Amino acid sequence: MKLGIHAYEWCSEWSNDTLDIIDKVKEWGFDFIEIPLMRLDLFDPKAVKERLDGFEVATSNVLLADDVDVTSFDPEIRKNGVRYLKDCIKASAEAGAKMFSGVIYSQYLKDAKKMPSEEEWQFSADSMRELARYAADFGMSIAFEPVTRYESYLLNTAEEAVRLVDMIGEPNVFIHLDSYHMNVEEKSFHDAVVTAGSKLSNFHMCENDRGIPGTGHVDWDGVFRAFKEIGFDGYLGFEGFSDCTDNMSTWVWRKLAPDGDTFVRESIDFARKMMQKYGV
Repeated sequence: MKLGIHAYEWCSEWSNDTLDIIDKVKEWGFDFIEIPLMRLDLFDPKAVKERLDGFEVATSNVLLADDVDVTSFDPEIRKNGVRYLKDCIKASAEAGAKMFSGVIYSQYLKDAKKMPSEEEWQFSADSMRELARYAADFGMSIAFEPVTRYESYLLNTAEEAVRLVDMIGEPNVFIHLDSYHMNVEEKSFHDAVVTAGSKLSNFHMCENDRGIPGTGHVDWDGVFRAFKEIGFDGYLGFEGFSDCTDNMSTWVWRKLAPDGDTFVRESIDFARKMMQKYGV
């Protein structure tokens, strides 16, 4: 599997001013960097690709605005959401990425008053099918990240993500699990990974408080045992936040590690120890 880290460990907003983070990630010995497209207008694919110089990158995003909600009952809003996500795919491909993931299947923090209807599930599936086919033209895949009930009304569990993937029916559609969210929504870390199975392409290795993996109560043995069972060989990344941002609420008001270098060093050490323990 590929070991990487999210750029938000060092910055709260990606731009050409933060290109040096790519150098940091290389120096730490990672296999890839995950770059957020929360401000697509500040993402310069050419500059990123030049700085990467062959290093692997994955991109991600979260649908924040009302006017890009692909589960909206307004067809024009759904179309706008797909157009926006296609722009993200195109920019990602131009930077050299092969994977685009995140909360892209419905609006993040949507003010929903009831459970999603079958029609809303279909809205998402139809929109994501169009996006997947567009991504395939660039040789890219997409993956959906289930998040907590407080952040998404559509996908909270691996089982729900599998349902959406099956509804879409395209070969380049996958699942992105995050142990921070799993800690709230799943009964078993092990069983959730097994449920995602061969469709698991990305995994955010986060502790229950988003701190250093191995310092909380996430069942890492269950996670890595499941990795072994399903033959997981995708993107295994760390997701920490340097501070709160205007782009995405993180609700972290305290230091979860003494500093960024400590977070990275101890996270890498723990991940490699678990990979060795389970032979993955």
